[in-house]
Amino acid sequence: MQSTVDGFSYGLVTPVVAYLMACLGGALGLRCTTRSMVVAQSWRAGWLALGAAAIGSGIWTMHFIAMMGFTVEQTPIHYDKAITFASLAVAIVMVGVGVFIVGYRGATGVALFTGGTVTGLGIASMHYLGMAGMRLNGVLEYNTLTVAASVLIAVVAATAALWAAGQIRGFLWSVGASLVMGLAVTGMHYTGMAALRVHLHGIGGTPAGEAPAALLAPMMIGPLVFLCLAGVVVMFDPLMVMGKPDWTPVERKPGVPARPRVAHTGRHPSAHPRGRSAQRSFRAPQNR
Repeated sequence: MQSTVDGFSYGLVTPVVAYLMACLGGALGLRCTTRSMVVAQSWRAGWLALGAAAIGSGIWTMHFIAMMGFTVEQTPIHYDKAITFASLAVAIVMVGVGVFIVGYRGATGVALFTGGTVTGLGIASMHYLGMAGMRLNGVLEYNTLTVAASVLIAVVAATAALWAAGQIRGFLWSVGASLVMGLAVTGMHYTGMAALRVHLHGIGGTPAGEAPAALLAPMMIGPLVFLCLAGVVVMFDPLMVMGKPDWTPVERKPGVPARPRVAHTGRHPSAHPRGRSAQRSFRAPQNR
């Protein structure tokens, strides 16, 4: 028996809050990724790790805030704790792989395509692994084409966001990119939910797992606290808003000096009447 699925049982409250959380995680993560591209090599890994954790936590929190408004008629919904935690770990790890690729290889060409694809697949994996952690008196079935569309949305959104992070422009540039990323990630979530069909085994009975209020609300406290701490780090870093490097790499090319030459205050030797003859008389010592 097919049951009716409702993803907006609280109206627009859960979609709006979920979108804001996706934007927050995206904004912090993209600024950290941008910051990693303008610091010394020793600090880069730390900024990229912080950015990956911020994006992963924001997306995971967005997903389960949206799931708080998800109901299925004639059956309660519970969640498996281990799988739910695993979905958070998958989001952070796979987003981290994509972010590190772009952070070290640059937001262009093959590196951008690879990093965006891995990050997008991480977002989609988090979503569908979190859905696999649902426990109810029925079976979940998905429309293949709609699932493929949701994965494509995630990959395109991740690639565009990483490209924007690599531009190293101002704070408003990253805010705009995070708004677009939040819209795309939230759209990916609800596209994936639109692919879902639930076939009930029967009416009655309590599924295994824990209720959403008992499990998701306490679990979201950790990622929310982390996002707040990451926000503090971003706000108190003076170079995050400007998006300018605090170091200038030394250009090491043949014929380019490591430091600027000191200008002579006197006249050029060639200007002296004896300058040219002095230069002609100079010969490098020859090896005997």
